[in-house]
Amino acid sequence: MKNEEMEIDLQEILYELLGNLHILILATLIGALGMFYASSELMDKKFQSSTSLYVIKQQDDQTVTYSDLQTGSQLTKDYAQLIVSRKVTSQVIADLDLQNTYPDMIDITSDDLAKMITVTTQQDTRILKITVTDTDPVRAQDIADAVREVAAERIYSVMDIESVNVVDYANLPESPVSPNKMKNVLIGGILGFLIAAVIIVVLHLMDDTIVSVDDVQKYLEISVLASIPFYDGEKTSAKKKRSKAKQKA
Repeated sequence: MKNEEMEIDLQEILYELLGNLHILILATLIGALGMFYASSELMDKKFQSSTSLYVIKQQDDQTVTYSDLQTGSQLTKDYAQLIVSRKVTSQVIADLDLQNTYPDMIDITSDDLAKMITVTTQQDTRILKITVTDTDPVRAQDIADAVREVAAERIYSVMDIESVNVVDYANLPESPVSPNKMKNVLIGGILGFLIAAVIIVVLHLMDDTIVSVDDVQKYLEISVLASIPFYDGEKTSAKKKRSKAKQKA
């Protein structure tokens, strides 16, 4: 019996949602348009510029084995830590004079700059890819190049390596990587739909008004012997006859 009652409740909720489909569609559109506006006008656009380094380790002979590649790949983790170290980031801030050149970076610290830098490596390689994320595309490129130069000197002085070579110089990003407008619009539409659906369901569940014979039997658990139809004044035909009589008079 409980399962049957649950099925009836779910059907009622479904019918209620279908009955308010226009509200759900409107809420979806409002949510999508709201997120589109926020993504276009309110959220900061972020750009990424990347540069690459190749680290050559000193060797006793010119033969490079697979074991050497594995060792070099493991060392790239050490190189990655050196790239975002305080020594490197502080030097980059000083070389580019970021605190005095850009008003929005007047309070930038070494830790703040480190958070803008991402270092990745391809498997079984010694190539380090340095990516800088910033709201200014030109500044992102400048920082990426500066980080590469300072980091190369730092790695060379700290680690036992032969040289650090440039694979790619930093690029000038042409389009932002975030915010993702399509993704945000989709999320906004889904949120708008869900919020409207929740409100409709809650209002439906809170409404204990009895409006039909079925409601009496369901909620009051009593049988209905008779019902009195609602009388809304005169019948339409009678009203029409009276209106015609007045016009003739």
